[in-house]
Amino acid sequence: MKTKNLNIIIVLGLVATIGILVAQLLWTKEAFNLEEKKFSQKTHIALLEVVKKLYQGTNSELPSENPIKKIANDYYIVNVENDFEPKILEYYLKTEFAKFNITTDFEYAMYNCQSDEMVYGNYISLTDKSPEKRTVYFPKHKNLVYYFAIRFPNETTYLFSSLRFWFVLSFALIVILLVYVYSIYTIIQQKKYSELQRDFINNMTHEFKTPLSSILLASNYLNKQKPILEDSKLKKYTEIIIHQSTKLNSHIEQILNIAKSDNAPIKMDLKEILIVPIIKDVVENMQLNHPNLSIKINASRDFTIQADAFHFTNIVYNLLDNSIKYCDINPEIIISIKEQNSQIKIDFSDNGIGISDKNLTFIFDKFYRIPSTKSNGINGFGLGLYYVKKICTQHHWKLFASNNIDKGITISIVIPR
Repeated sequence: MKTKNLNIIIVLGLVATIGILVAQLLWTKEAFNLEEKKFSQKTHIALLEVVKKLYQGTNSELPSENPIKKIANDYYIVNVENDFEPKILEYYLKTEFAKFNITTDFEYAMYNCQSDEMVYGNYISLTDKSPEKRTVYFPKHKNLVYYFAIRFPNETTYLFSSLRFWFVLSFALIVILLVYVYSIYTIIQQKKYSELQRDFINNMTHEFKTPLSSILLASNYLNKQKPILEDSKLKKYTEIIIHQSTKLNSHIEQILNIAKSDNAPIKMDLKEILIVPIIKDVVENMQLNHPNLSIKINASRDFTIQADAFHFTNIVYNLLDNSIKYCDINPEIIISIKEQNSQIKIDFSDNGIGISDKNLTFIFDKFYRIPSTKSNGINGFGLGLYYVKKICTQHHWKLFASNNIDKGITISIVIPR
């Protein structure tokens, strides 16, 4: 994906996430206001019912005007214009608040005509069975004689608790936004490092190929000269130069191919191919360079698969080459080919030094080499198994690695029919 398109997607995603979060916070605020309004309405109706109960059994009529005044969000004044008993008032308050599902703590006070001041009544706790005694100041109001005041000290907490779902959702959206921002930052950093790595590899390999080509050209010319041909030592040294230069050139080509395949998939020439003949050709070539190599092929019959012959050959070569390099005795490799569950499974088992379980999952990563004394003494860039994994992925094959019970590892390729 181009950098411009990626930046547009990142910005749009960020704007959308912030927009959803802002909308959620506004909805939460609106829900709180509605909940506060609903609580106020329920309290108002409940207090009206309390006033009606206080007038029952008396000769007085209900006040013509609304007796309830909301002084603050948690503070109400109720004018009853009639004398009443504190215990009766407390009973009616508990009954009516329970009827209207007002379950938060409250406290009340009554106006005392004789002392001309508000007398604290009681603190009614609906959550704590034994609340502490407290004294709260209730202000006196002019032009009222028989009245009482109600205060809800925990109203805000009570309203917040009824909006738990909204706050949990808002918190979840904030977490999502933070995760999104962190993920985008990580992706950008990874993309930056990946581009730097690819540019470094391309520049490095191209700078290596020019002097290497000159070395190979000069060495091949030198190897044909008469003095070299007549001197066995000089000829041997010249062949070592040619061999090592060719080996280095193949490593550079491999790095270039891998770097190129990171930008675009490797082109495949898929055909029907026979597995066993290709494996046998690779085995014969390997045994020429390694006389002590023992490779056994177990196959009930010759299987046919749809694959790119060139890349499949490279897969087999890389797996056998790894088994040989990471073996401290005479290499013994068993290649088993069998059909199970409508799939063809190819197992490459060796008697090498093996791999610890903690490192086994990383062997197919690019540039990964197992930290060990054996690995340090072997030439390579950690690209062989990465290449195998990439080709298998493009063929839609599955690739597994597991440790053998006794010694070595087994790498399995599962090919759907």
